[in-house]
Amino acid sequence: MQNKLDNPKGSLTIGAFALAAGVNVETIRFYQRKGLLLEPDKPLGSIRRYGDEDVARVRFVKTAQQLGFSLDEIAELLLLHDGTRCKEARTLAELKLIDIRQKLKDLTRIESALTGLIKQCSSAKGNVACPMISSLHGAAAT
Repeated sequence: MQNKLDNPKGSLTIGAFALAAGVNVETIRFYQRKGLLLEPDKPLGSIRRYGDEDVARVRFVKTAQQLGFSLDEIAELLLLHDGTRCKEARTLAELKLIDIRQKLKDLTRIESALTGLIKQCSSAKGNVACPMISSLHGAAAT
């Protein structure tokens, strides 16, 4: 693992930056277009350089995505980066938790419905229409 002394501010090319952050170059460019990451100035006749703060920011974005935050929600969290607005960050996390709990309920409902449909398929004997397909057609008609 690199430390701050290994990467002075502005020493990484975009390829090295992407490698250090564990993403590909297109992800870096995408985050720049979305406003999640600033694009450094390009010195005349040279290439843009990135530093440790940029790597840390991309890692923050990736970690927040793994927790289920959307890019818009991550942009809100990045506005709170100074760490003094913990109450606001907590509120965002609480809202995300409510959303995830609802998704879990939805997934449980879907799991139950699919389990029932699969059981119907298993119980069908002979040369009859597939009960699962028939159920899906019936649900689509209503």
